[in-house]
Amino acid sequence: MKTKTIKQSVNIKASPKEVYDVIMDSKKHSKLTGSVAKMSSKVGGKFTAYDSYIDGKNVELVSGKKIVQSWHASDWEKGHYSTVIFEFTKTKTGTKLTFTHKDVPIEHCESISDGWKEYYWEPLKEMFAR
Repeated sequence: MKTKTIKQSVNIKASPKEVYDVIMDSKKHSKLTGSVAKMSSKVGGKFTAYDSYIDGKNVELVSGKKIVQSWHASDWEKGHYSTVIFEFTKTKTGTKLTFTHKDVPIEHCESISDGWKEYYWEPLKEMFAR
């Protein structure tokens, strides 16, 4: 299977810890995306997002700094997991979120790249608009 890496960054008017918490807290994540998310806060813990369209596990968690997770979408080849990395850097106006999504099946890459922007980055910016 051919895969591709997606790299994106976004500036959010909130602290790194606030942004981290939205992604890692089940209720906040669900509110952000408008669909059910169940997030474990432990390394090795499992999670689901988008009404179980996405499932995976936490690989590395550094509160307010970094999240590394393995991700699998229900319409991907069985057993294929990608890796997502969220990195949070404090800026004068809030947080720069640097995002990397590795091993995305090439046929899903464009829609997933657009989906991150539409379903995560834009709502995150709106959530913290001051």
